[in-house]
Amino acid sequence: MAKEINGGQVPQREGVVSIIGPGMRVVGDCDTEGTLRIEGRIEGTVRAGKAVVVGKDGEIKGDLHTQDAIIGGKITGTVVAESRLELQATCLVEGEIRARRIKLDEGGRINGKVLIGEVGATSMPPAKPLGSPAPTPPQPRMPEPQAGPKAVAN
Repeated sequence: MAKEINGGQVPQREGVVSIIGPGMRVVGDCDTEGTLRIEGRIEGTVRAGKAVVVGKDGEIKGDLHTQDAIIGGKITGTVVAESRLELQATCLVEGEIRARRIKLDEGGRINGKVLIGEVGATSMPPAKPLGSPAPTPPQPRMPEPQAGPKAVAN
């Protein structure tokens, strides 16, 4: 427990990293103002004010919201990195990704939608599913045949 100083306020610790260790499983949301390193498994939403590092054996089943992220493990859910996202060769992300900048190492896998640029911007049109047929352009209409004079037989 942190000591209370200056009228009951808990001091801010710079450079402190919270760790979800190997073999550890957390069911519920995780919130921190600093950095979170995940080597175990989290089932819930993860929010970190500074950064999140997911090791190659780490897993998140839920959404991730942070400034910077380095992903080496598996995430099933939405990933929002307001500044920078690094996807390592061992990663698998299944879900939507929104980040200002992305680095994807060869071998990294993404199954879902990726939006790069302003994180709050939603001006992009929705993506079409892969394999959907292209719309056919309108065909010009052919004029109707005009009836000419009829021949009368005697």
